[in-house]
Amino acid sequence: MGIHDGHRERLRERYKENGLKGFNDINALELLLFYALPRKDTNPLAHELLNWFGSLQAVFSASVEELKDVPGISDSSAILIKLVPDICKLARITETSKGKGITDSSLASGFLIPRFMFEESEKVIMLSLDSAKKVKACTDISSGVVNSVDLNIRLIVETALKNKASSVILAHNHPDGDTSPSREDRETTTRIRDSLKLVDIPLVDHIIVSGNDYFSFCDAGYL
Repeated sequence: MGIHDGHRERLRERYKENGLKGFNDINALELLLFYALPRKDTNPLAHELLNWFGSLQAVFSASVEELKDVPGISDSSAILIKLVPDICKLARITETSKGKGITDSSLASGFLIPRFMFEESEKVIMLSLDSAKKVKACTDISSGVVNSVDLNIRLIVETALKNKASSVILAHNHPDGDTSPSREDRETTTRIRDSLKLVDIPLVDHIIVSGNDYFSFCDAGYL
């Protein structure tokens, strides 16, 4: 038995009995890395990951290439870490893709929130709805720093027409944790609404997501 085998087995038994109850961020990462590094002490590497990225959320939000920048993180380790949030996100998205009509902001946010999980930068998503308010298409409009509002507005209109949308719901995230719309958010929403109106496609809502919270332009009376 190796020097770390007893510690590994104790962590595994703790997890089997109580899940992650009582685990700190270091323990959780350490346990995960057992399965990429079966013969190595993973505790220092778990510390390094948290020191490098600053939080467990940031570790799981990092890309494979960013993870591989951390000394000691191999391609296999990076892929294993990235699989955790990606599988969680896929499972939640699958649950919300049942073909129900989206008739209010609560249903819209339930559909959209999983699609922003683990996103550390701003992302814009557009839903093209049919006449029964069911989602015909979910389109990523932009990700990261938005350099051209005009380009995005044009892309939104073109996408709505291509999808033969009866109406549109727009969404973007605020990674800083505040769902309040900025002045730019309000102005851009008005421009998008007016641009879609020119092709007879209503913008029925614009949802701002942050974590599990959301803000609805429709509910607030902006649309």
